[in-house]
Amino acid sequence: MTIDVYTSAGTKKGTATLPKTLFEANINEGLMHQAVIRQQSNVRNTVAHTKARGEVQGSTRKLFQQKGTGRARRGSVRSPVLRGGNKAFGPKSIANFVLEMPQKMRRAALVSSLSLQANNGIILGLENYPDAIKTKDAQKMLEKMPVELGRKILIVTTKNTDSINLSVRNIKNVRTVMAQYLNPLDVLGSRHIIFMVDALKKVEEIHGKTESGKMKVESEEKAEKSTTKAATTKKASTSSKSSK
Repeated sequence: MTIDVYTSAGTKKGTATLPKTLFEANINEGLMHQAVIRQQSNVRNTVAHTKARGEVQGSTRKLFQQKGTGRARRGSVRSPVLRGGNKAFGPKSIANFVLEMPQKMRRAALVSSLSLQANNGIILGLENYPDAIKTKDAQKMLEKMPVELGRKILIVTTKNTDSINLSVRNIKNVRTVMAQYLNPLDVLGSRHIIFMVDALKKVEEIHGKTESGKMKVESEEKAEKSTTKAATTKKASTSSKSSK
């Protein structure tokens, strides 16, 4: 799969090939949904808070004796069943909404998101960007490129570069992200994704390793260790025989 590559002036320069391991993988909608819910939950702020019994103002004196009055057993005026008491089972500011997800699942969700957006044809390439920090130049570049200004546009870079970060900062709904911080929420929530050409290689470096490739590397390392161990054992036995 190829994408169009544009220059910093907004003119089309050529094409670039997308890595198959990242942009032509199986699309798992359930996994992508789980990854997005996890990200949204992990950035959630606990705002709502109801006072506990110990936080409500009021006397702690028992209102009347436990037995003999014929009335309900009553504690202090801070009781949640009385007016002015605390709220039973209400939301607390110490609530923990953090969700966990294994690394393999997170990677699979990202690859699935990239593949989906590649199929939608919303991924473009950017050859380079000058060192000058000018919002006007960035605006003109985006106006010439086949993107809808006003919709969410994500620019993927290799490193934290001030020239492009500061140039697009004041353009509505345009933001940048480094290749190592690419995530399903940003990918799926963007109307257009612009990859710097060198960022494609960086993304493939970080996220493009297949499981079969990892297993192959691990098996080669194990074989190398076992060979080294066998050679060491043989050398030790030979030296012991010679000493006898």
